Amino acid sequence: MAGKRRADVSRRRLIRAAGGTVAGVAVVGGGTVTAMATGVLDDPTPVDPFAGMPKSLALDLPGQPHYAGLTELPDPLAEGTVTAPSRRIPYETAMPNPSAVAAAVPTTLPFTFKMSGYRIVEDVPDEMQPWRDLIVPRVDTGLHDAAGVRMFKAANGRVYNHPVAQLQYGLSNLNTWRRTRDSFYLDRARAQAERLIDTRVEARGAWYFPYPFDYSGGAHTSVRYTGPWYSGMAQGEALSFFAQLAQIDIIPEDARTLYKAAADGAFGSMLRGTDGKPWVVAKDSKGYLWIQEYPGATPETSDFTYNGFLFALLGLWDYFKLTGNPLAQQLFDGSLTTIYAHFTPIRNKGWISYYCVPHRLPNDKYHNIHIELLRQMQWLSGSTRSAYLSDVLMDDYPTPKMPVSGNVAMAAGTHTLYRFDGNGAVTATKKLTVNSATQAPTKTRVRIKGRGVHYLITAGTAKDWYIAESFPRVFLRGQWFTSTYMPRRVATFPKGISITCYKFATNGATGATKTVKFAGDSNAPFDVRAIVNGRPMVRITAGALKDYWAPCSQVLTDGR
Repeated sequence: MAGKRRADVSRRRLIRAAGGTVAGVAVVGGGTVTAMATGVLDDPTPVDPFAGMPKSLALDLPGQPHYAGLTELPDPLAEGTVTAPSRRIPYETAMPNPSAVAAAVPTTLPFTFKMSGYRIVEDVPDEMQPWRDLIVPRVDTGLHDAAGVRMFKAANGRVYNHPVAQLQYGLSNLNTWRRTRDSFYLDRARAQAERLIDTRVEARGAWYFPYPFDYSGGAHTSVRYTGPWYSGMAQGEALSFFAQLAQIDIIPEDARTLYKAAADGAFGSMLRGTDGKPWVVAKDSKGYLWIQEYPGATPETSDFTYNGFLFALLGLWDYFKLTGNPLAQQLFDGSLTTIYAHFTPIRNKGWISYYCVPHRLPNDKYHNIHIELLRQMQWLSGSTRSAYLSDVLMDDYPTPKMPVSGNVAMAAGTHTLYRFDGNGAVTATKKLTVNSATQAPTKTRVRIKGRGVHYLITAGTAKDWYIAESFPRVFLRGQWFTSTYMPRRVATFPKGISITCYKFATNGATGATKTVKFAGDSNAPFDVRAIVNGRPMVRITAGALKDYWAPCSQVLTDGR
């Protein structure tokens, strides 16, 4: 992902030794020996780091890099039960008065909560701003009405408006318009906006976008609602959608004024506490702010859903970009403080993260959303903590679905192939012997429960069998699930440890390696993390290791 890089002077130090002298660098993949500082060669005759795997495979990256990003959004109501509303929905029928809406926005926070000083970063390249991943086809194969508005069909056959579905579809059409400049997508985004405004509920001096049906959340026992009910996730996504629409110059001024009013109305809901109803923001018993996707009858009985909170946090960024309102900044700070403080109960070490704090239910669809939204928070806040937590979740359970098919390189020799049941138990094995290095296609790189990362082979004699990732004997060729960072991050090379770094070539050429060992801890800036030839690695951006990749298993990245 291209884009300007903001200066981060404190991180612009090149490779440096924390403790004085630095050992030299050995080039083992071809080339000449280059010392980084006064010292001696780390290892003049290093052991072959490829264990017989041809360098033409181990040091080459075929094709283009594949970037991380949101590719699909699950329906948050899919695992529950929808029935007809038990109450009348009090839709507002009067035309909005933008001036009155703006005047009704509170000028103080609803309560005090913990903050840490995190700041909104405004100078973010467009492609790194919220809701820039998803695009939609011109022909809508989903359920929609005659106006092109996204609709939701319950199991009972009834069709309802669904605020989050309409907001996300509107944001996706808006992003598709940005990429194509085809007014069709902008018109369809605006159709979603018109429906949301027409079906708003005005209460407590704010705008709420209702779910117009009763809902039971299945395993989430605290999620039991009679319509209309309201969600902090919907309110936050409304902030993003209407704030973004209000900033599009080709939209007529009167419409942009209306969208600004809708954003103001939604923001008002973020400033109404639990001293009245409806509410979507509260603080917990320890003083942490929560924007609740599923508010409970009381703050303590809410669902404390992680992904919905993160989506709402995007809305605070968008609203601040539109208005500069300092309360949005404070809510952003408190929200990020809560997200970090509650990472541990959400994390499921070595496996799929939990959907929410009280219910320890791993959910692979939302695990990937946690990864992506935490990564984006680094761009929007400048906090390396977000990026590090995203990395942790990616290593716990890597995104299994590859965007396109890739090739697994296998060294000459005998390999064990596996089949597993849903709990990771081995149900079958067989041996595969190859006389020379070979390749096999895959579309899945997945952690097996209780085990390491495996590839599911899709063709040849190993078709429908898993093989374990084990560089350099078995690895997925290429650069996958690439995360780009702004500002650049810092990797620390621990003192006294030999680390081999890699400079990859493309199109069948052979790259190079450098083996380094430092007398003291030594820092280097990096801008990208990716799965490169089957290993998590970071790309160094300055110094003698510029454009080399360092294995994440051997360096320490910032944000811990």
